[in-house]
Amino acid sequence: MPVRITVDIGGTCTDLVVSGVGDQIIVGKALTTFDAPEGGLWEALSDAARQLDLSPEQLLAQTELFVYSTTRATNAILEGTTSPTALLVTEGFRDLLVRKEGGRLRPYDFATPFPKPYVPRRLTFEVPERVAATGEVVRPLTDEAVDGIVTEIERTGVQAVAIALLWSIANPAHEQRLAQRLNDALPGLAVSVSHRLNPVIREFRRASSVALDASLKPLMQSHLKAIEEWLRSVGYHGRLVAATSLGGVLFFEDIIERPIYLAKSGPALAPMAGLAYAGAEIGDDRDIVVCDTGGTSFDVSLIRGGRPVVTRETWLGEPHIGHLTGLASLDVRSVGAGGGSIARIAAGGLLQVGPRSAGSDPGPACYGLGGVEPTVTDAAAVLGYLDAESFLGGRVRLDIDAARDAVGKLGEQIGLSPIRAAAAILTIAGERMADAIREITINQGVDPREATIVAGGGAAGMTIVPIVEAIGCDRVLIPPTAGALSAAGAHFSDVLREFTRSQPTTSTSFDRAGVLAAKRELDDAAAEFGARLADAGVTRFERDYIVEARYAEQIWDLEIPFGDELLDAADAHQLLRQAFDAEHQRIFTVSDPTETVEFLAWKIRVRGILHHPSITAVPPTLPTAGHRRAAVFDGRIVDTPVLRPDDLCPGTSTPGPLLVQLATTTIVVPPRWALQYTERGSFILSKEES
Repeated sequence: MPVRITVDIGGTCTDLVVSGVGDQIIVGKALTTFDAPEGGLWEALSDAARQLDLSPEQLLAQTELFVYSTTRATNAILEGTTSPTALLVTEGFRDLLVRKEGGRLRPYDFATPFPKPYVPRRLTFEVPERVAATGEVVRPLTDEAVDGIVTEIERTGVQAVAIALLWSIANPAHEQRLAQRLNDALPGLAVSVSHRLNPVIREFRRASSVALDASLKPLMQSHLKAIEEWLRSVGYHGRLVAATSLGGVLFFEDIIERPIYLAKSGPALAPMAGLAYAGAEIGDDRDIVVCDTGGTSFDVSLIRGGRPVVTRETWLGEPHIGHLTGLASLDVRSVGAGGGSIARIAAGGLLQVGPRSAGSDPGPACYGLGGVEPTVTDAAAVLGYLDAESFLGGRVRLDIDAARDAVGKLGEQIGLSPIRAAAAILTIAGERMADAIREITINQGVDPREATIVAGGGAAGMTIVPIVEAIGCDRVLIPPTAGALSAAGAHFSDVLREFTRSQPTTSTSFDRAGVLAAKRELDDAAAEFGARLADAGVTRFERDYIVEARYAEQIWDLEIPFGDELLDAADAHQLLRQAFDAEHQRIFTVSDPTETVEFLAWKIRVRGILHHPSITAVPPTLPTAGHRRAAVFDGRIVDTPVLRPDDLCPGTSTPGPLLVQLATTTIVVPPRWALQYTERGSFILSKEES
């Protein structure tokens, strides 16, 4: 089987996973080095290579595919460190990004100021042109207007330009002309155009996505090229791909042209690992909730019918206040609650956890790198859940006294002992995480008590039991690669690309000829993309056809999949509307077969299937007694067994309280829960009957 290396550079740790060398999947982990990410990457690579009795250079020489994922794009957008960007819009639409779509999560909150647009209004320029919905040019774009805009752009000194003209999806001539003139007059300027990136009807969504994409280009293009040069310099000569927000991977050259696909790409890989491990270990057809608890955030996603849920409502930051990508991506909800989330006393004396994180520099107080503020990891250390000598495989020695001091000072402010303050920190963090699960399940008609819960991330084992108890679940699966769940997910991902064509029509006046023409364009684009995968290790191709549809005059669309031959049928419009009615009924428990259905955009998702590692049985071992450590459960200090996988016998159940010490995480099994070690090396935690 081909050797594959995947890396996920997170806010606290850099996770690296190797498959194809032997039967087992190997996890390497290191603290992230922000100024020079290759430092943490090399340490994680060395950690994995040591476990395989290889040097890093020898491991790279065997590798055929390297998958890269990073939070740099997401962080740059959230922190406002992207490149200065100008936005070109049709005259009269200067406030596209100012007004957004008008929604508010808290309509009666008048204290929160109105959010600033992603591109400042002073850098938004109106273009004297107009194209109608039919594609007819209502107001031509003159040479004088183009020259004037180029002069204005040059004067501002921006590094990137986003172009989002009205109805460019029907006639892109004006966008193309502006882009060509800017490229000729200002070489080196990053330019993104909306009709290529996101050809959908809603102008705000097109403008938002193209603005994000343009602003990321200077930063991410230089970053990806630097990573590629570094990998080549240390001996890697195989294929380089990057993870995308749709849960797949794309070649570096594609990502460099569309860096917005990198936004929230890391969390989108965890569902792929959750799907693979749940299928191997449990194998039923229940919905799957995947929880990934990292150092800076808790990410939760949903898998229904064997496929991760896809959405176009991906906000970076709070919905309606943050920034909307507008692109199809896996539905991953995130809250600022992870191992590095900082606990503090807010106004009014309330304990809060997150969203601010200690990251890896200085990190939690127990890291001993200068951090003094208490975090979730520090709380776990105070409660005895972490071993000072075993963190990151023993490469980092934890300072438990520093953690106790930081948590104790916080507790003094509200009259709690260090132990009670630590327990309170974990409780508050757990409730925030449980709320994220409720949002993605209950709000979408899924009962989380009937779903399979898969937990991963470096902090997952410490927090997952209180979380699932809070939502009423009594079982959770923790894979053997839980400490690097997102990076592991890339081993079960494929090359994935989506193409979209806007061709609005309705069920009552179905433009069959126009729709078939749009499908032919999609098929041609898919074939061209597939031809590039001939030597990329692809075993076969799959195509998914999708139409975005809604009832007439509704706001929100639904994705309706359909078969390749459906549009050839004489009653294609009826078959599509029946599928839409059924999907609307499933999601909203209501449908209206008499109402007109609008079909807006037609899409094809091309999936080049790569080799996936098999989840094999772990080698048998002779269980030992392990050792014991004082840990706190229910406010009491308990003499608790501390075991490693080698101390467990596959297929047997061990009651809590219990700690399982792994190289990349610790699993806390409290009283009234039991742990089963499976033949494939996973851990199933189950609540014992009273």
